[in-house]
Amino acid sequence: MADEPQSQPHSRPNPTTLFPHTTTGTPESPSSSSDNKNDGSKLPVIRRDEDGKSYVLDKNGKPCRLCTSAAAWRNLTKKSKASTAAASTTTTTQPQSQSNSTGASTECPPDVEALGRSTWTLLHSLTATYPEKASPSEQTEMKSFLTLLSKLYPCWVCADDFRNWMAEPSGKNQPRLGGRSEFGNWMCEAHNEVNRKLGKKEFDCRFWEERWKDGWKDGRCD
Repeated sequence: MADEPQSQPHSRPNPTTLFPHTTTGTPESPSSSSDNKNDGSKLPVIRRDEDGKSYVLDKNGKPCRLCTSAAAWRNLTKKSKASTAAASTTTTTQPQSQSNSTGASTECPPDVEALGRSTWTLLHSLTATYPEKASPSEQTEMKSFLTLLSKLYPCWVCADDFRNWMAEPSGKNQPRLGGRSEFGNWMCEAHNEVNRKLGKKEFDCRFWEERWKDGWKDGRCD
């Protein structure tokens, strides 16, 4: 997302990722990458660099950029870049890229956090523009979209997590698509599931329309 995923009426918590993989604890063993869960999804293989930052392997066994934070990715590629620069005998001129206020380039591929922020903006905006009472065809189309998102989302670990969360055996996490109000609350609950996993403060879903549809009543969005 371009801005923070969610904020309370008078606070702005830090951005979160979308349906994140585990980033702490003991790394998975190499053999676990070939084992499939009962639902057919693979277990993520997590590695740590020499500075202790974790990164996730893609399904092809290579580091997954879209599943990893920018800081961990920079650490991971630092030595490779240094050795490549030392061995290079030619110099090329690259177009100058723009940077944001933190000094990070704004023209680089997204990491897992940037991808998540952008996706949450899209998802919450979809709930804000969803019909107050959705027709059967509109409900079918949105369910198809969410199903495809859970399969095609670029961070494969995140996609598996979202798909497994929606498929919870009791059915309590199935998308509620009858109308805008229940869909917006369902999306807020999905986002709060991420907040809980990250140990972040949960958003008060009573205010989801102010955050994502109408703007805060205190006028900060006017």
